[in-house]
Amino acid sequence: MEIVYRALVMFFFLWLITRVVGRTTLGELSTFELLLYVTMGDLIQQAVTQQDYSVTSGILAISVFALLTIGLGWLQRRYRRTRPLVHGVPYVVVENGEPVLETMRMERLSMDDLIGAARQEGFERFADIKFAVMETNGRISFFARSDSNGKSGADDPPPVG
Repeated sequence: MEIVYRALVMFFFLWLITRVVGRTTLGELSTFELLLYVTMGDLIQQAVTQQDYSVTSGILAISVFALLTIGLGWLQRRYRRTRPLVHGVPYVVVENGEPVLETMRMERLSMDDLIGAARQEGFERFADIKFAVMETNGRISFFARSDSNGKSGADDPPPVG
C-alpha cells in the first residue's frame, strides 16, 4: 500500500512541476532538457518503488498514475471551474498588432519566440496580426487582420527580391 501513497505524492509533484515550468518550455525541449526529464523520470521511479523492481510494484505505480490522469480529466469535464487549474487557460499575447508584454512576461515568452512563431505562420509584421493566443498546450494561434477587401494579410505572398 505504501507504493500507492508514493505514486500519489510523485504524481502531484510532477503535475505541479509541469505547471510551474510553463507551456513554452514543455512545448519545445532542448536536448539537455529532454535528458533532464528522462533522468528525473528514472529518479521518480526509484522514489515510488524504493528500488523494488517487481512487476507487481511497477504495475501498481503505473496504475496509480493512469487512474489519477483519468480522474483529473473527469474532474475538469465534470466541474468547469477546475479546468483552469487542471488544464490551464489560453492567453492573448498579441492584440491589434501589438504584443501584450505583461502576458508574455507572465508566460515567459520571449519576443524572439513570438516573432519566430509569427513567421512560421506567414506573418511578416505584427501589424498584420489581429490577435494571437497562446493555447494551453504552448502553441500560438494567430488570427489575421482583414484589409478593406476582406482579405487577410497572412494570405498575401511574400515579397520577391
